[in-house]
Amino acid sequence: MLELFISETCPYSIKVMDFFEANNIEYTKRDIAEPANIKILLEKGGKSQVPFLIDSEHGMSLYESEDIIDYVKRLKR
Repeated sequence: MLELFISETCPYSIKVMDFFEANNIEYTKRDIAEPANIKILLEKGGKSQVPFLIDSEHGMSLYESEDIIDYVKRLKR
């Protein structure tokens, strides 16, 4: 399961969400405008940077939009 922590106004978050939507990637969106999501982000990632991806199925977590997109492209192969 992919969880993506985002901010609706962050261009890097938007870039990843656009990629996911264009490629029919299923994911759970967690907007950090919700205080509970910020808390989870800090617990799991250690910093308040977005976008942040958690792939619980493969035990992977990533920051940086390009790294997230590249990772998901490799998963789709």
